[in-house]
Amino acid sequence: MSLIERLTLALADDPPSGLLPGDLVEGHDGDHRQAAVLVAITDRREPGLILTQRREHLRTHAGQVAFPGGRIDEGEDAVSAALREAREELGLNPALVRLLGEADPYCTVTGYWVTPVVGVVPPDMELVANPDEVSDWFEAPLAFVLDPANQRLMTAEYRGRLRHYYQIDWQGRHIWGATAAMLVNLTRRIGVKTP
Repeated sequence: MSLIERLTLALADDPPSGLLPGDLVEGHDGDHRQAAVLVAITDRREPGLILTQRREHLRTHAGQVAFPGGRIDEGEDAVSAALREAREELGLNPALVRLLGEADPYCTVTGYWVTPVVGVVPPDMELVANPDEVSDWFEAPLAFVLDPANQRLMTAEYRGRLRHYYQIDWQGRHIWGATAAMLVNLTRRIGVKTP
């Protein structure tokens, strides 16, 4: 069974236990802002995953590797927000996305509940990074980023507390934080044990 078929089946099931819920945001009243990202998987024999490199000047998550996505605006749901953001950031045509479903929400340290929307896109789409938000984009092999052997558990001090996070390194790119955690959750959803 292909990885795309496994993801399709896994997203149709109830979430398994052991998923990473995200960060507890200190001093936050629990009224988290809603956001969505598009987990865009290229429809290849060896599927890839579209990721962006955020601009260095952005207020939050500057310079980080991320899925295309952002805040859910009034009147939107997670799917429409993720597709809108992918169009704004990369010029990705929403009509070309075959939706597989929504994955498990993840709470970021900046106070967002992020819903990953998983979809399959044609290979070799022409994507253009919006220079206001995205400095670059790239495609990493889906099998590589979903392989627990490549998902390293790291530790760092942040705001006076020791925090644990996952990092996936691919060709000099560091996929970490919420993006890596959502990939770890997808790995667990398809039934692969992670560290």
